Amino acid sequence: MKLYNITSEPINNQDVIDKVIHHNSGAVSVFIGTVREMTDEKKTRYLEYEAYVPMAEKQLEKIGEEIKVKWPDAKTAITHRIGTLQISDTAVTIAVSTPHRQDAFEASRYAIERIKEIVPIWKKEHYTDGEEWVGNQKGTESYPLGHPEGVE
Repeated sequence: MKLYNITSEPINNQDVIDKVIHHNSGAVSVFIGTVREMTDEKKTRYLEYEAYVPMAEKQLEKIGEEIKVKWPDAKTAITHRIGTLQISDTAVTIAVSTPHRQDAFEASRYAIERIKEIVPIWKKEHYTDGEEWVGNQKGTESYPLGHPEGVE
């Protein structure tokens, strides 16, 4: 059972949750990141996610290891989608189980913040009036192929 995944297929949230449920989990916190229609005053038509998959999965696993250090009883699973996503599609699902709810909440929030910081996933927002790459993570200074500042 692979706990940390990058996929081009729609995410089955229950599959991610099922990976962390066990006999000592008193709480399961689930974060589901979806594609929103409005970003400030801009209307989004769709998003495109790109990733350096081997490194992205390795970094997701690193986040899981960091969570295990901070919350030793935690079990974590993360799946992030790449490709073209429409409004309301699930982009990322994080499930964290712990014996107590506070730890599950904190670990889940920690996971999404770390994803934004260290995982080499890039997002191109397609608006009704243009498009732009957004969300360059710390530690992933290079851009994907096809990005105006990327190396091809």
